[in-house]
Amino acid sequence: MPTISEINHEIMQGSFTNDQLNSIASAIQFRRRQIGLEFKRSIRVGDRVKFYHPKLGQDLLGSVTGVKIKNVIVTTPRGSYRVPANLLEQV
Repeated sequence: MPTISEINHEIMQGSFTNDQLNSIASAIQFRRRQIGLEFKRSIRVGDRVKFYHPKLGQDLLGSVTGVKIKNVIVTTPRGSYRVPANLLEQV
């Protein structure tokens, strides 16, 4: 099995067509959705999670207060956030 760096190199330097690159991008989006669904099934209200907040440039810790169709509601000391499930990590 090729390594991640080999896959990245082949995508960046290879001779893929636009249709092939679109297919790769669709496969990546599909897998990200699956990871998010798997995570949402594994968490419950009250679980401790963390996520990276790009505007603050740091990880935030909080607890799950709700699980919605597309997002998980996380309450932190800084407030509540709607976070996509694939961006969360259980603590």
